[in-house]
Amino acid sequence: MRGFITPERLERIKAVLSRRQKDVTLVMDNIWDPHNVSAILRSCDAFGLHRVHLYYTTEKWPDLGKKSSASAKKWVERVRHDDPAEMLDGFQKAGVQVIRTGFSETAKPLHAFDFTIPTAVILSNEHRGAAPELVEQVAEELYIPMQGMVQSLNVSVAAAVILYEMFSQRRRAGLLDTPAFSPEELEALTQEWSDR
Repeated sequence: MRGFITPERLERIKAVLSRRQKDVTLVMDNIWDPHNVSAILRSCDAFGLHRVHLYYTTEKWPDLGKKSSASAKKWVERVRHDDPAEMLDGFQKAGVQVIRTGFSETAKPLHAFDFTIPTAVILSNEHRGAAPELVEQVAEELYIPMQGMVQSLNVSVAAAVILYEMFSQRRRAGLLDTPAFSPEELEALTQEWSDR
């Protein structure tokens, strides 16, 4: 570990890592507003996601500032993609169900999905929706049921709602009671986080 770390800080790091979920994730599909990306990262950290995926083919890579993310980018691993087939193949090989957000007639409500199994949810672009190449390859689609006149949420708010449903299902299933990482992985991550 670099420098000195207080026992309290070390215990906090260990406690957070013990609840990190490594088999659920979000994919940001060309999310154009860096403030939204930062806010999504903050929610990912709050709900215990270890890693997110950023799929960027049409939008500029987001410049992640510190203000809205509250340094969450330090604590959530980010994986960059520009090849849809490679990204989706990686999920398939890992046994991960992939779901995209949208409003088509075949979309199912958020609560209809089982998030206790390995899952990646693709958050669609704020203006254009899901990238056509992802729509072609990802059949499962979810929407967030709403009661008002407005039929969509800001993408960062939608991410938080989806993450809360994931978190709630996993908590009820007891998946947060034991670490998702092996003791060796936890030790390596503790060392890495202690240096941040």
